This record gives sequence, structure tokens and C-alpha cells, in this order.
Amino acid sequence: MRSLLKNFLIFFGVFIAIFAIFSRISVPLTKPTPVDLGTFIQQIKDGQVKAVEVEGGKLTVLLTDGKTETTYKEENQSFSELATNFGITGEQLSRTKVNVKNNGSSIWINALFSFLLPFLLISGFLWFMFRQAQGQSNRALSFGQSSAREIQPTDKRARVTFADVAGAKEAKEELSEVVEFLRLPQKFIALGARVPKGVLLLGSPGTGKTLLAKAVAGEANVPFFNISGSEFVEMFVGVGASRVRDLFRKAKKSAPAIVFIDEIDAVGRQRGAGLGGSHDEREQTLNQILVEMDGFDTDTNVIVIAATNRPDILDPALLRPGRFDRRVVVDAPDINDREAILKVHAKRKPLGPDVSLRRVAERTPGFTGADLANLLNEAAILAARENKKIINLQDCMSAIEKVMLGPERKSYVLSEREKKITAYHEAGHALVAHELPAADPVHKISIISRGRVAGYTLKLPTEDKKMHSRKEFVADLAVMLGGYVAEQKVFGDLTTGAANDLQQATRLSRQLVTKYGMSLKLGPRTFGEKEELIFLGREISEQRDYSEKTAQLIDGEVGRFLDDALKTAQVVIEQKRAYLDRIVSELLKKETLEREEFEALFTEHSAGGAGSTDEKSKQSKHRAERGPGKD
Repeated sequence: MRSLLKNFLIFFGVFIAIFAIFSRISVPLTKPTPVDLGTFIQQIKDGQVKAVEVEGGKLTVLLTDGKTETTYKEENQSFSELATNFGITGEQLSRTKVNVKNNGSSIWINALFSFLLPFLLISGFLWFMFRQAQGQSNRALSFGQSSAREIQPTDKRARVTFADVAGAKEAKEELSEVVEFLRLPQKFIALGARVPKGVLLLGSPGTGKTLLAKAVAGEANVPFFNISGSEFVEMFVGVGASRVRDLFRKAKKSAPAIVFIDEIDAVGRQRGAGLGGSHDEREQTLNQILVEMDGFDTDTNVIVIAATNRPDILDPALLRPGRFDRRVVVDAPDINDREAILKVHAKRKPLGPDVSLRRVAERTPGFTGADLANLLNEAAILAARENKKIINLQDCMSAIEKVMLGPERKSYVLSEREKKITAYHEAGHALVAHELPAADPVHKISIISRGRVAGYTLKLPTEDKKMHSRKEFVADLAVMLGGYVAEQKVFGDLTTGAANDLQQATRLSRQLVTKYGMSLKLGPRTFGEKEELIFLGREISEQRDYSEKTAQLIDGEVGRFLDDALKTAQVVIEQKRAYLDRIVSELLKKETLEREEFEALFTEHSAGGAGSTDEKSKQSKHRAERGPGKD
């Protein structure tokens, strides 16, 4: 309705403009004065007429003083006959310029134009109205059609191959079989082999699941239909199922082809949650997907690839053989893969000679491909902000911290006392991490505010690991409490700056007891079963599978882990107080200490007892211990 009104107003405005222009052309600006024929004859005799325009029976007179008059004669009488009949001599007539205008064709043109203009305008208006009504009707009829975006193999700009995907070696090997089936299906059918009809890509957000699906289509050189799971579901019952049918119909017509459903958990959650009634649109859509995948013929070269980061909530019918019976896990990249991914994203960026992508990869454990792309983009933005022509290593390092913690808050000014408290807090984290062999090495300490934190200590491993030991977790607990202990020892008081550290330490200690079975007293057992509401897809409660007495023992073990960590941090702070003061002194001067500067404080003032960084066990995920300012 709004579109119709808008088009009507536009059409009406154009009509008014044309009418105004036509009126301006057809109507003269100054209207001539009508006079009788005798007055006109006398004016010619007196020499007052400069020019006469004869148009049929109408005479337009231009006087010598610039005035314009009009008079009329007989239609079949010429102007020369008129002058002779009224006794106008040749000498008198020679002083007047006479212009005879043939108006035969102009009369027809004016008449035709005066008829055609309203006709054309009315016809155009009706055409616009019918076109809008037809568009609304078409949209209503296409409501149940799929909105999948199709990428043809001839589109070279949008084509992606495995060469464009860095890392994910195992995933590419699994998907290469899909590519070979799409290229040479008879090779498998002749042997009676059944290639999986559906491939489910599992992995954390940003690991490159969508990119891998596009690479499969690019390698196989077949059409690629891309749609999100949420695009199936509408408020009207049956629309989602209709769109599923339309999507698979288009894919079968273009076979061999690939159908990619991103975020399939939006429609593929477990059924029977008891919400939405028997006509739940999401369940109807899921049922149609199950039917379409089961209805494929053996010679239909259409493969469905889906991606999700929540495989635990998918309906079992989706995962059974015959549907998504092949699952490809896309993990976060290791250090070598991160370096390869950085090289791909750095192709069009002018990097300085000091930039080592290997060093950037070492400082970004746990980063996904999307994180690494964002990192280099932020580095380019930082360099452009400072009017640089190239991106140097400092821009990359600053971008890492910006991605992890947020931008620098230069307007967040601390008082001298708060600045000193922050310095001791971060120095406490760093000192405990340095002295405990099982803790990750310290790469950077800063008391410059970033995001919601007033300072931070960056601890990074030197190698990627998939498993973590009890000693590493216990050391992490002590490092988390290092800032808390430093504040208490130096100032004899506590601040709110340790709130986030305490929250993380408490959560980790409870996981050690209830999830990882690392409590020596309670033994190898987990406690509590998570329950989640399938319709919402998030945890809402925890079912207690233990008694009240066991709950008391769990609380006691959680407290024991925290008490032991607190005692460890206290011993380190008390024994190495001189190092703590040196770290704080340097922090107050420079505000930021890199790993080399931090390690130099121990080598220059060696007092023994410091653990060697190279002998420490390393974890596979980075952490930034956050100081005052994090609520």
C-alpha cells in the first residue's frame, strides 16, 4: 500500500510539471489587445504598424511602439485583397512587414496533441497501478519459494577453491571425496558405493565452515545454493516446508549441485520439546528436510552440506545414516595453520620488513580464521589512522590486544594511587606466573586501560595443546589470585579490581571438582547434569545427581583448591617481594613491559629461585589476566 501511494504521488507530480510546461508554451506571457478591423486599417495608413502576422483569419499586429494587438478578417480573403479593398496603397503597405503563416498542419498537431497528452498520462497511470498490483500478487505467490543464493561455476569472481582455504588439512581431505563424487559419480555407482548424501561441518564460529563448503563447489565446478537455516522459518505455517521443497527442486534441476544450509541448528533442533503445539513451523520445516534428503535417488548428484556449532542439540533423525551421515570437524587452527591463514589475508596488505607472520601466529593461540582476518584488518586501520604507507609489527601487536581486550581508553585517567594499585595488581599476576613452572610465560604487562579493564597481564603458551593437566590448572588458579594477594600484602586492603579474577578462579575450581574429576578426595566422578530447553537452545538448569552431604563436600573441595592457590601466591609474593617492587617501578615508568623487558628484570637482579620460562608447561589457549576495572 505504501509503495502504491508513493508511485501515485510521483506520477501526479510528473503530470503537474508537464501540464505547467505545456501551459507556459501554449499561452503567451502578454495577452494582445483586441481591436476592430477599421482601427487596424487606419493604423497602417498612419504608419503605426511595424509587422503583421497572418494566420488564417487571425491578424496579430505589432505596432511601432512595441504594443501587440489582434484583429480578424474573413477566412477565405487574402491580406492583399483586404488592403486593396480598404484603399491601402503599395507605399503604405511597404512600410509594414507581412508574414503569412500556414496553420493547416499546426491545427491538426495541436488538436492531436491536446487529445494524446491526457490519453498518454491516464494510460501511464493505469499501467503503473496494474504493475504494482501484479508485483504484489507475484510476491504473494512467491512467498513459499526459496530465497537461496545461487553461485554458478561460470562466476569466476565468486569462485573459491581449496587453494584459497589455508589449514584444515583433514577437513579438506574428507571433502575431497565429495568433490570426486560430483565430478565422476559413475565411478562410485558402478562399484555399488553409496556416497554420503549429507555432510555436516562441525566447528566453532569463524573456523571456516562456509568457506570450505564454497571450496567444495568451486573444486567440483558445480552450482552452489547457499541459504541459512533461519530463512526457512516464517510466521505462517507451511511456508518453511514449501521453501525446502522449492530449494531441492531447483537443486535437482541444476544437478550435479551442492546445497549448503548454514546454521542448520535453527531448524534442526530436537523435536518433541512440547512447545509450539503440533503445528510448530520449525518442526514442519525439519520434517520436510528429512523427507527431501531421504527421497534422493541414487543417481541424483545433489549433496547437502550443513554447518553448525551446536551438534549436541540436533535431532537424531538428521544424524542417522542416509542423511547427514558424514561429519567433518573443523578445529581452530594450530600455529602452522595460523601462519598460513595470515599469509592468505596479507596478500593485499603492504607489510613492513619487520613483520613476522610466524611471530604473530605465536601470539594468537586459539584464534580462528575469522579472528586472524579481523586482526590484520584492524592492523591496517591502525596504520591508516597514523598516515602510514605500510603495516609494521607494532600495528599487528596492537591489533592483537585490541581484538582480545578492546581499544585503548586514553580518556580513562587513573589517580596516582589507583595507578599504583593497578601496577602492583598486574605485577602480582606476572610474578606468580613467572615463578610457577606449570604456568604460561608472561608476554606483556600493561597498566594502560583497554576495554573494561584498567590493566592486563598477557600470558601465552609457546605450543598448542589439546589437553591440560591438573598442575597447569592449579598454577592458573595461583596466577589468578596473584593480583589479589599483591594488593593485600602491599596496601593492607582490597579493591574491587580483583572481582573478575575471583569469579574466574571460583568457576575454574568448581570445574576441577565437578567436571574434570581432579579432586583427590571425591575421586574420578562428575557431579550434576546439565539440562537445556531445546526450543531456546541454552542451559537453564542443572540437575543435581548427588546428595546434600556430597554438595557440602564439593563446596569444601572448591574452597580447598582456592585456599591452596592463595597460599601458593602468598609464598611467591613474600619471597620475591623485591622483584615485585622492581616490576612495579618499571611499569610506573613505561606503563607497558614486553616479555624481553620483563625477563631482563630477573636476569639483571638474579636472586635465585626463579623458575625457567623454557621449562614451563604450556597451554593451548591464550589468557589475559585482567586487572582493576573489570566488574
